[in-house]
Amino acid sequence: MIAAQARNSTSQWLLLDVTGVPGTGTTLRQPFACVRQYRLFDDTEWQTLRDHGPVLVDLKGCPALAERCLREPHLWSGLWLLSQAPASQLLKHLRRMLTVTVGLHHRALLSYYNPNTASYFFDACDARELSRWLGPISQMRWFGGTWADRAIGCQGWQQLFNPGLAVKPLGIEEDLSARQRDALQTCLLEQHAWRWSQSVGTDYNRLWSHLQEGLALGFTERVVLDDWLWLRLQNPGALPESPLPGITQQERLGSLRNLWQNPQP
Repeated sequence: MIAAQARNSTSQWLLLDVTGVPGTGTTLRQPFACVRQYRLFDDTEWQTLRDHGPVLVDLKGCPALAERCLREPHLWSGLWLLSQAPASQLLKHLRRMLTVTVGLHHRALLSYYNPNTASYFFDACDARELSRWLGPISQMRWFGGTWADRAIGCQGWQQLFNPGLAVKPLGIEEDLSARQRDALQTCLLEQHAWRWSQSVGTDYNRLWSHLQEGLALGFTERVVLDDWLWLRLQNPGALPESPLPGITQQERLGSLRNLWQNPQP
């Protein structure tokens, strides 16, 4: 009897990434308008973006919606959460996760509710960090993977269990660890390579290799890196000389462009 009561006290939620799949917000307002839901950006510094932010949806009282989300996970992008905490406590924790500190003086919005971002971020957490970040959440799962997984059609269900270690609560504007920062940087770079591969119709692995080559040459500025990718695609067999002449990244790329497009006899 006690075990049954414990199971019944666990609520199932969907933290819906509204911007991930346009149209889901409208679907929620139609046949599922009676479902309990909360906009995560409300009562936070991100409130002006509330219409573009995630929505926490209570699935416990609506098995039809839960079944539909499971059947069409690509159309209901977000995180599935299991928690025994009341809605107010869960919301407080999820909202605290939104704003993070990166380095010494930079604050940022952490889009952990996006399945792609989640696939990088939570993988960079050890057991103690995971216990703090999940807080009142006992289980979390999502359908997706990394951008590299998406490029090769290898997305699937990911699942996390809260280790439940005795740790201090997540802090306000929690400072990200070096490993978490590196994981999020990789997320951004792989996303950039994926978008490029989709835009120009080139194999993702080839684009990723070119991007890494550009970074190794010191082309870290976004505009310069994009110019490098375009130049490399036009000259797939050329070899860059090192070091490249020039002071700025743009000057060094210009030197390389001149070398490849105007070869000396």
